Amino acid sequence: MVFKELPDVATVSLKEVHLPPSNLHLQFAQLLQSETGADVTFLVSGESFAAHKLILAARSTVFMAEFFGDMKEKCSQSVEIEDMEATVFKALLQFIYTDTVPEFGQQVEADVEAIYTDTVPEFGQQEAAVTVMAQHLLAAADRYGLDRLKLICAGELSGGINVNTAATTLALADLHNCPELKARCVESIIRTCAALDAVLATEGYKHLEASCPLVVIDLFKAARGRKN
Repeated sequence: MVFKELPDVATVSLKEVHLPPSNLHLQFAQLLQSETGADVTFLVSGESFAAHKLILAARSTVFMAEFFGDMKEKCSQSVEIEDMEATVFKALLQFIYTDTVPEFGQQVEADVEAIYTDTVPEFGQQEAAVTVMAQHLLAAADRYGLDRLKLICAGELSGGINVNTAATTLALADLHNCPELKARCVESIIRTCAALDAVLATEGYKHLEASCPLVVIDLFKAARGRKN
């Protein structure tokens, strides 16, 4: 019997294999949208959102405590969320399932109308929509222990600080423990005497003065230090 030598078989390194990009976030987004297997419904400002307790608990220690701890929501299939608008909760769920944030710059005007409590600032309705959504979403992220989302919102707000938003964003940063955002707000407010005077004349400053008096004291200390 004659054995023939087999030709060399070209081996392809795994590093050379083209891998498609991960679509895990798209699959989870589809799961959220289809509501397949959902075992809890949230009631938020007159709207309902179906979700999955295990996914929520895996992403948020707050949801973990609610659904798998000793809290009353453990056995509940319906949970009412208070003090939050439906558009904000929808964005929160989107992040939990996909680890992405809806494009702030593409929020529709309906979102603005749903979460606005004051008149639209002069610097533009689209910019106002971005700021308001980011402010509300940051508060929601802090409420549910979503630190990455909180940082994303803080970054979005940091890039949009101006006379109309500085005071309200400063109050928000103090309330939700965002030191970098807080420092950026202070720096923006005290950068010139004219900027400080303009912020002091806004409704946002009145809110800051009423809700965060210690922050106001620190603000004026920083302003005096800048002058010196």
